Parts: sequence; C-alpha cells; structure tokens
Amino acid sequence: MLDGLKVLSFSHFVQGPSAAQHLADLGADVIKVEPPGGAWERRTGSGGIRVGGISATFLAVNRNKRAIAVDLKHPRAKEALVPLIRRADVVLENYRRGALDRLGLGYDAVRAIKPDIIYASATGWGASGPMADRPGVDLLVQARSGLISVTGDVRAAPTAAGTPIVDHHGAALLALGVLAAYARKLRTGRGGRVESSLLAAALDLQAESLTLYHAAGRGPDGVRRDGRLAAWFIDAPYGVYALADGHAVIALSGDMDGFAEAIGSPELAALGPQARLRDRDAFTRALAAALATWTYQRLEAALVPRGFWCERVADYDDVARDPQVAACGLLAEAEVAGRTVTLVRHPVRYDGESPAIRRMPPALGEHTREVLAEAGLAPALIDDLIGAGTLAAPAEGSAA
Repeated sequence: MLDGLKVLSFSHFVQGPSAAQHLADLGADVIKVEPPGGAWERRTGSGGIRVGGISATFLAVNRNKRAIAVDLKHPRAKEALVPLIRRADVVLENYRRGALDRLGLGYDAVRAIKPDIIYASATGWGASGPMADRPGVDLLVQARSGLISVTGDVRAAPTAAGTPIVDHHGAALLALGVLAAYARKLRTGRGGRVESSLLAAALDLQAESLTLYHAAGRGPDGVRRDGRLAAWFIDAPYGVYALADGHAVIALSGDMDGFAEAIGSPELAALGPQARLRDRDAFTRALAAALATWTYQRLEAALVPRGFWCERVADYDDVARDPQVAACGLLAEAEVAGRTVTLVRHPVRYDGESPAIRRMPPALGEHTREVLAEAGLAPALIDDLIGAGTLAAPAEGSAA
C-alpha cells in the first residue's frame, strides 16, 4: 500500500523501530541505519533474551526492513548518507533531542539536502520545555503522566502496566503522523516536520480519564478505588477477581439489573445497585468474597446467559492457543536460526488481509552494499568507505 515510499530510519530501542516497522509492513522501503556495532535492540534487547544469538526485541520490531551500518561520527559518513537522503521521502529518528543536530543530520541540515523531506522525530518528553533534555523511557513517562497513579490500588500500590504500552502507542502515533505528512506531500509536494513524544502518547492513552477527572473535579481518591477495579471512573464490578482456578474480569453490560441475584450473594443484594458507584469498594469486596471459591466455568454459566460480560484472564500460552487470535491471523510463526519464534503481526487488515512478512529482520549491515549501489555509489567507493570504517557490511559472497 505504501509501495514507493522511501524511509531512512535512524531508530533504536522500541518506539522508533516499531513506528518504522508499521510503515515497512505497509510496503514502504525502510532502510534501517545502525552503528557498526548494531542498534541497542540488536546488541542487547530487553532481558537479554536471544533466539539463536539474535535479540528477541530486535525480531519484534524490525521485520520488512533493509539494514545498513554507518558510523555516524565518522568524518566520511555523509558520503554515504547524503545520496540516501536525496532519495528518501522520510527521515525517521528517535535519538535524544539534539543528537542528530550535533552530527549534522538534524532537520535543517537534512532539509538543505532534500527540501521536501518529511522529518519525523520521536522523543521522550517533547522538543521543548524543562524536561526536553532528560532521558525519557516508557516507565518514567508512565509515572510522570499519571498513568501509574490510576492503575492498581490507587492508595496502597499504584501499578505500572506489565508491558511498555507507551512505547508501542507512541510508535503507532509516529507512523500516523508520517502518513498524514505523506498524504500532504502527495497533494502539495511539500514536506515538513513531524514530532511526537512518549509524554504525548501517554496522555493520549488517558484522554477519557483525564477529561473525566477535570470535568468532575475529582479523581481516584475522590471515589476511592479497590485495587481489583480496572478504572477509577467506571462503576463496579468493572475489574479483576480471583477465582479458585485463576482470575476473571467482569465488565459492564448495557443493563446490570439482576447482577447480585446472578451471583447469589445476600451481601451484594443488601448493598443495593446504588453501591456500584457510591460505595464501589464495599461492592467490590463483597463480590470478591463471593467469587473466591468459584471456578471460571461456574462464573460463565451464571453470568453469560443473563447478558453479563466476563472473560478468563489469559496468559501468553493461552493467547498463542486462542482460536479468536488464530481466526484473525494476529500471530505468526517464523523460523529463526533453526528455531520457531512467535511474532505479533501488523494489527490492521486491508481488504480482508494482513500485510505479509516479506523480510525477516535483517542482519547487521546486510544491505549496505545493495542500498548504496541503488543510491548511485560506485562499488569502489563503497569498498573504500568500508575499509575506512565508515560503513560495515558482510564480506561479498558471504551469508548475511
């Protein structure tokens, strides 16, 4: 769908590479630019988890790309990069603010080379303000954005999300910004600057909650909140409950009349339906006590026929076996170094199909020679830059 869009990606960790992967999934020619030692998510990756020597984090966010290796600090780096910039529609980066400016690859310098470039930057805290130069990673942003304060028991144990949700939402927003700028470029011929941040992504995740808080003049402390409840602004029983054989969530259906009767709890019945909002903690405690000895099968049999909504809390093994996940084609298996790995596919379907995994994540510098030759560099110059340490590439004729 994005065939013809050329993206030069100076990205590492998760937010930037994941944004570039969204574009690559849709057919853009994404060139990942890494240092000769490899990007962070290639060298280390989260938890040090590797598959046949390859970082699992790298596998998660770098499919459908080509890769070149360039020492950006080398005095001859621009001999390789300027021809690539001239061919690119988009430069995408998530370095610390000012890092690429110091290397002569900031927005103004790149625009001087390619006036209609789309220059997309993702930062932790934004391009200005007192936090702009501070390191910004998912957990820090979850804390400062208020996200942790409304997750878990808001009085005793505020809880971070169990996965870097801000990184991944920030990646989707950055890809969205690039697509908007590209649509404008196709219409007007004009490039421009796209800027996103983890802080903006974290607040966007909380758009409803923040709006409700300020509209009501009260928040989690104003309504009290048992840690089992999933949101400070939604009536009980909306939350997570321990069962004898695991955990389940109960969400709100359109009509909650008869819920206490379905559970068969005199204590819930005595509290009355008004307690679902006015005394949510008491309602939640009573429900939790009633369900402690139940199995999920019993809960489903009691609630679903009456139109109440519940689901078992799955673990990742359950997700891999889930028939709904399989029916939607949301996971894919691939062979890596003789092992089968599970990958999360592009999340959107187009004309009923998910974009194909055309390329597995590339080896370090795998396409250095190929990409630079396409940009017009002579083989002798490419070899000279490799010999000078400006570039890194596998030896010609070797397996990547």
